[in-house]
Amino acid sequence: MALIKSISGIRGTIGGKPGDTLSPLDVVRFTAAFGTWLSQHSSNKKVVIGRDGRISGEMVQRLVVSTLNALGFDVIDLGLSTTPTVEMAVSFENACGGIILTASHNPKEWNALKLLNHNGEFISGDDGAKVLEIAAKDDFDFVSVDKLGTYSINNNSLQQHIDAVINYPLVDISSIKKRKFKIIIDAINSTGAIAVPELLKALGVKDFTVLNAEVNGKFAHNPEPLPQHLTELCNEVKKQHADLGIAVDPDVDRLCFVCEDGTLFGEEYTLVTVADYVLKNKKGNTVSNMSSTRALKDVTVKNGGEYFPSAVGEVNVVNKMKAVHAVIGGEGNGGIIVPDLHYGRDALIGIALFLTHLSKEKKSVKQLRNTYPDYFMSKNKIELEKGFDLKKIFSHIKSKYKKNPINTEDGLKIEFDNDWVHLRTSNTEPIIRIYAESNFETTAANIAPRIMKDINEAM
Repeated sequence: MALIKSISGIRGTIGGKPGDTLSPLDVVRFTAAFGTWLSQHSSNKKVVIGRDGRISGEMVQRLVVSTLNALGFDVIDLGLSTTPTVEMAVSFENACGGIILTASHNPKEWNALKLLNHNGEFISGDDGAKVLEIAAKDDFDFVSVDKLGTYSINNNSLQQHIDAVINYPLVDISSIKKRKFKIIIDAINSTGAIAVPELLKALGVKDFTVLNAEVNGKFAHNPEPLPQHLTELCNEVKKQHADLGIAVDPDVDRLCFVCEDGTLFGEEYTLVTVADYVLKNKKGNTVSNMSSTRALKDVTVKNGGEYFPSAVGEVNVVNKMKAVHAVIGGEGNGGIIVPDLHYGRDALIGIALFLTHLSKEKKSVKQLRNTYPDYFMSKNKIELEKGFDLKKIFSHIKSKYKKNPINTEDGLKIEFDNDWVHLRTSNTEPIIRIYAESNFETTAANIAPRIMKDINEAM
């Protein structure tokens, strides 16, 4: 059981003791802290909330609504929604902030409060620290009975989101219609089962099948869209002779594709491919976090732009994108950020741009993938025990590889000629993530175990 407070929000497992998990008391405490922080920055008393399909979602939603009402906020509830939809709805509703109830790719026992500012963007690290400080002090001031906030439901937010996507200048519905795609979707028993089919219909795609379509939060497999979790989708694409498969995570901000032969397109190449299409039509810079493939840099340079790495975390990617005026950015986990739509990872705009690119190139998904450079990435993790000494672990690794170029902006990134490995603690789980990349699959696979052995020695 765990409770994690980070730039990715307040995340924890359901059940257990307050302070150790995301208990009802913790939901109320952190919601009250966020509401108090919002009150300190704006007289606007309107807040948007929405949730993914998790089992605990409705319970957490009731706690959040009641707490915000008790602070005098008028809550607009989108109900079952997606992370990017809630982000955009904050702007649509002219709200002072928003809360997304989702633990993203984490298993079913997890839930979280993702906190948004008045722009519909994740609050900064500094602002998050202030929210945590308010929570630690229980520094709340609830309103009197005559000033309690209101509650209303908005059932139109997804349609507003889809309308914005299909009207985006680089989305070409006529080209997509002409291809008459046959698509298989893995909706992982969450809100992708609602959002992705509605988007495909709006794009003129009529032939699609949804796997794991019941929105019940009982995820049919581990919800993180990694190769080992997508075997059902790969098999169905091949069995049904589909043109491609689409997989999203439970809150629909991550996206990956399956080729027509049932092989994976590669989640790292979701951003690479969409960026290539955008850069062909709009010159500019790109950003991804430093755990992402170098293929994005290759594509950016080829199209006359400049690539910039950022620390891991959507907030960090967005800040770097703003600083360098990037026209496209995101993360190698299949997260695409199109800034002139909104500054948030969004699988729906990713699907629309990918299908447009695929249509215009007149290629199969496999042929399109073969136009990009091949890099191989190995993604591993080590679970951390309570009371671990991270400084000691990283100091041991730095000392062992002191002759290699090392970047300490976000954990440790070590360069080995043309290869690299990145070690960092997760914002969402009590683990150290270990990402390695090379031109050769065996090399990438061998780097991580070597580093994991070093970490175990230090622990």
